[in-house]
Amino acid sequence: MLEMKVSADAAGQRLDKFLRRALKDVPLSHIFKLLRTRKVRVNGARGKAEQVLAEGEVVVVRGDEEKLLARGEEGPAPHGGVKPTFRVLYEDEHLLAVDKPSGLAAHPGTGITGATLVEEARAYLKVPANLPSTEFKPSPAHRLDRETSGVVLVAKTRRCMAALTEIFTSGDVRKTYLTLAKGKLPRTEGVIDLPLSEHEQTSRSKAQRGVNFQEALTRYRVLSSMREASLLSVRIETGRTHQIRRHLQSTGHPVAGDGRYGDFPFNRLAKTRWGLKRMFLHAWKLEIPHPMTERPLRVEAPVPEDLLAVLRKMNLAPPPGAAAAER
Repeated sequence: MLEMKVSADAAGQRLDKFLRRALKDVPLSHIFKLLRTRKVRVNGARGKAEQVLAEGEVVVVRGDEEKLLARGEEGPAPHGGVKPTFRVLYEDEHLLAVDKPSGLAAHPGTGITGATLVEEARAYLKVPANLPSTEFKPSPAHRLDRETSGVVLVAKTRRCMAALTEIFTSGDVRKTYLTLAKGKLPRTEGVIDLPLSEHEQTSRSKAQRGVNFQEALTRYRVLSSMREASLLSVRIETGRTHQIRRHLQSTGHPVAGDGRYGDFPFNRLAKTRWGLKRMFLHAWKLEIPHPMTERPLRVEAPVPEDLLAVLRKMNLAPPPGAAAAER
């Protein structure tokens, strides 16, 4: 028999979702069979899949505890030996704002080697190795490309993650990036209003209904420029995958150092003449209502020294008040 007490963080979930997290090695079909055959009890009463759990309630699952938990497969803590490489910009009991360095992937994935931001954040927050699978583990609340540096918010609790997801989905967020674009833009500021194809649309979906285009809006302002390149402050009002990179490519002014959407001769020039060794894209500022208190939260990531060094070689003025990050 397996007995679990619902913590404050786990409260508010449906029973079936709670069980899926607690019994991660048990097939979903078997979990629903346990529910149908009345082998799941909540405070002594029959558990129902759709019921919402409250803090302090006791969930009992009748069965072989070792088989249900598969304890032998837990393995070591995912952050064992991991040393954080990010800079902390803001922290409270609900969330952590970090300055992610370029080259650090946010999440594990195909082709990703070494520690990721997820593991570094959990190491920094000292997440216990034996944390029950029903408990939320701190995770980034939004995406940032591996080569892009700058502000990332990490939710510490499940409720904070849910609130941040709602904020980002509703668009109640102001994201400002700093980027170096090829060439001199014709206007000192402008708007790129160009729908972008859904980045993760499947081949089957494309065959059935064609390419799915999504609304995308990017605003830019030229901070300094020369004939070969322009330093831009960019604000995105939609969060499409690679939005800034794809939008600037569409105007003929791609991001310097962008190996996917960029101009390769220009990238070589930027590397040999100005010493640019990575994509010049930095998540500079982020403004949102705090997910728990609703008070304005403004976070700024200092411009990395490697990018400031490039601007100095180009004789381009850095952003007003810009200071290099000290890691």
